[in-house]
Amino acid sequence: MTRTYNPIPSSPMQKEATFHKPRQTLPERVDAEEPALQVMTDFQIVTAYTIFPLETIEDARAKMIHRGVRMLLVVDDLNHILGLITATDLTGEKPMQVVQHQGIRHSDVLVKDIMTPHERLEVLCMEDVQKACVGDIVATLTAHGRQHALVVDRVADQVQMLRGMFSVSQIGKQLGSSLETIAVARTFAEIGAELAR
Repeated sequence: MTRTYNPIPSSPMQKEATFHKPRQTLPERVDAEEPALQVMTDFQIVTAYTIFPLETIEDARAKMIHRGVRMLLVVDDLNHILGLITATDLTGEKPMQVVQHQGIRHSDVLVKDIMTPHERLEVLCMEDVQKACVGDIVATLTAHGRQHALVVDRVADQVQMLRGMFSVSQIGKQLGSSLETIAVARTFAEIGAELAR
């Protein structure tokens, strides 16, 4: 028996039409004892925004403003994570150091010049995050002096797949208090660079 298929009615698209964007709804308020997942941006639910390393920092600033985020993943053509760049990177001393060191204009500074490269990024394992509470995440960010913490799943052959991230500003908002983390120099080279300033 052959089924009859019917065309669906269509109409012209309206001028002001827009589109759905994936959105995660996090609880407005949490306390330190609640599950850590209550404050994690989950990249299975929302889009992780990216930028290429050869784009300018002005491009990065425009993307952050347009998307309402304070961090972009720096990726290659195959979406391999090369590093990340934050709003703090854009407004801190890094761009001016590049301008002085390379003798270029501020508008010519590239993302690759000021991003935090992947080899300097530390990640949390999703299995550990699922057992943690909000207070554990705050303690982790504070201990490492970081504004963001990336979370990975392990997939086939132990390859890491970025699953989500924690943000000090987001957690502070949900806790209803301001959180401050102090940047911690992690290597002798970083300590030397800090002392040279």
